[in-house]
Amino acid sequence: MAAGRRLRLGCRTALAPVALVGALAAAAACARAPAARSTAVRPVTTVVTSNVSREDYAGSAACAACHPDETSAWSRSPMHLMTRDADGAAIRAPFDGTRWRFKADSVELSMRGRDRWVRVEPAGGAAAAYRVTRVIGGRTREDYAGVAEGAGPGAEEVVLPLSYVFATRSFRYKGYSVMVHERTGLRAGPVWAKTCVFCHNTIPEMDRLVGSIAGAHAPPYQGQQVDAWLPEDRRGRTRVVDDAGFARAVRVEMVRVGGVASLPDRSPAAVARRAVDVLRSSFDGGHVVEVGIGCEACHGGAREHVRDPSVRPSFVPVAAWLDVRFPGSATAAPIDRVCARCHQVLFSRYPYTWEGGRRDATAGGSHINSGEARDFLLGGCQSALSCTRCHDPHGGDAGPSLAALATPAGNATCTGCHPSLADPGRLRAHAHHDPSGPGGACVACHMPRKNMGLDGVLTRYHRIGSPTDPARVLGDRPFECALCHVRENVETLVDAMERWWPVRYPRQRLEELYGSMDANVMRAALDRGKPHERVVAMASLGEARSKDAAVAIARELLDPYPLVRQWARKALVDILGRCDVDLAGDDAAIAREATACVGAPVAGVVAPAPPAPGDEDPED
Repeated sequence: MAAGRRLRLGCRTALAPVALVGALAAAAACARAPAARSTAVRPVTTVVTSNVSREDYAGSAACAACHPDETSAWSRSPMHLMTRDADGAAIRAPFDGTRWRFKADSVELSMRGRDRWVRVEPAGGAAAAYRVTRVIGGRTREDYAGVAEGAGPGAEEVVLPLSYVFATRSFRYKGYSVMVHERTGLRAGPVWAKTCVFCHNTIPEMDRLVGSIAGAHAPPYQGQQVDAWLPEDRRGRTRVVDDAGFARAVRVEMVRVGGVASLPDRSPAAVARRAVDVLRSSFDGGHVVEVGIGCEACHGGAREHVRDPSVRPSFVPVAAWLDVRFPGSATAAPIDRVCARCHQVLFSRYPYTWEGGRRDATAGGSHINSGEARDFLLGGCQSALSCTRCHDPHGGDAGPSLAALATPAGNATCTGCHPSLADPGRLRAHAHHDPSGPGGACVACHMPRKNMGLDGVLTRYHRIGSPTDPARVLGDRPFECALCHVRENVETLVDAMERWWPVRYPRQRLEELYGSMDANVMRAALDRGKPHERVVAMASLGEARSKDAAVAIARELLDPYPLVRQWARKALVDILGRCDVDLAGDDAAIAREATACVGAPVAGVVAPAPPAPGDEDPED
C-alpha cells in the first residue's frame, strides 16, 4: 500500500472524502482539466451501471486529465510498478556478467544489446538462457520472468529462479520470501501467466468473480476471492440475478481469453466453473487490461465515468446480472475488499496460521506480508475502518508518515471511534502504560509487530485485537506482551495481564506451550515454537541484542525452511555485528560457517522435509 498524504478522519466518516481516496471518483477534480474540456463542476448523479467486464475498462491514461496529482503519484508508486515490461524498465540488479551461485548450480546475468539475459547453469544438466521479458516487484526486491532462448512467438514466459533484494544488494532463490522448503538446485518455472498475473496486473474483475460464483467445487486458480478464508459471518455474497445475462457476459470474455464460445446451458455455477477452467488454461499476458496495477484495478472499470464524470465509479463490483453484498460499513467495507483482492494470501502450503490454527481448517491470521487485508477483515475494526485511513493508496508508503502511526500521535486514527481514549488519563487506565511513551500507542498492543516483512523487518499484524485474547495467549507463541518485554518470563507477564484486566489463563496450557511458568517467553518460543513462531522470537532477541541466545539461533540456520534461515542470520548479525554464513551453500558448509560465527558447535545438518504436494513451485 502506499504513502504520501494521510487521511485523518473519524471512523464514522472514513470514506466521506472519496475524492481524496479515489483518483476516479471526484468529478470536482475535473476543474483542473485542460481548457479544451469544460471546467464546470458537474454533480455526481449516479453510479456506473457496469464495471466488471473487459469493455468497461478505459485504462489509467484516461484518468490523467482530470486527476493529474493522483495519477502522477501513482505512476511512480511501487504498487503500480508491480509488473513492468523489461524493455525500457529501470532495473536495479547488475546485468553485467555477474554470476550467482546456489549450491552446485549458478546463474549468469548479462546484456545482449538492449536485452537482459539470465543463464541458468545446473551442475547436473544442460544450461539454458532466458531473455528477460518482465520485471516483477520494486518495493523490496526484483523478480524476473522470461522466455527461453530460441523459443518462437507466443512462447510461455517462465518465472526465473532468482530475486534481487534491495536491502542487501544480493540475490536469493526466487520463492524464499515465503515458507517453501529448501531446494536442491536451480530451475526455471513456473509459467508466469498462471501464477503472478492477477494480483500484479490489471484484469477484468469478472475474471475474479467467476471463482466466487463457481462455488466450493471449483478448482483453485489465481482469481480466488478472500471469502473462503473468512468465517461465515464475514464473507461477502456474490449472486447472479440474471442467468442469461451472466452467461452472455462470460461467453464474450471466454472468446477473448480462450477462443471458447460454448458454455454449459445450466446454472450460473456451472457456467462459472467452465470459465475458471478456461482462465486456468488460457489466460496469459496478452489478456491483461493493463500491465502493472492501474487505476481501475482498485476503482473498477470506469469507462462510463470517463465519458461522463458525473457518473461515479464504484468500489463494489456492478453489473446488470450481478448482486454483491459485503458485511460491515457501506463505505469502508468495499474499499477493504478491494485491498483484499490481493492482500489476502496464505502463501505456499505452509500449514500454520496465528491463533494456533491451520490454513486448511480455520480462519487464522497470516504470518507474513501480503495477507494484511485478509487479516484486517478478521479483526475487531473491520466493520468501520478502511485500509485508506492509514495507507494513502496513490503513493509509496513514506517511512516517517507510517512510523508516526505507531506513536501516541497516531492514536487519532483510533480515537475517532473510541473518543474517550483521547484523554491521557483514560488511556493510562486502559493500557497500563505511559500514554506519552511507546506503550501509549494503540497499535503497540492492538497491531503488534509479529509478521515477517519482505525486507527482513517484523511488520504489524493487521488482525486488530487485544493481546489478552485467549486465542493469542493460549494459541500462539510468543504471546504478544513479550514482543516488547523480551526478557520477562511467562509467570511475570501473565500475572500482570490478570492483575490489570479481567482475564484468567489456565497454567497447564501455558506450561504445555512454554515448558515452565519460569521460562523466558522468547527463549521458550525459540526452543519449542512452530517455524513462524521461532522467527518472531529470533527477530525479537536479535533486536534486544541477546547474546545468550546466539547459539540457539545459529541452529536455525539449518532449518528446513530457507526463510527461517534468513531470519536467523539477520538476528545473528544484529546480535554479533556480523555473521558470515552463505545460505546459498550446502548444509555442511552452512554448519561449518555457523560454528565459526558463534564460536560453538552447531549440531548436524537438518535434512530438508520433502515439499508438500503443489509446493514445488516458488509461489510469491
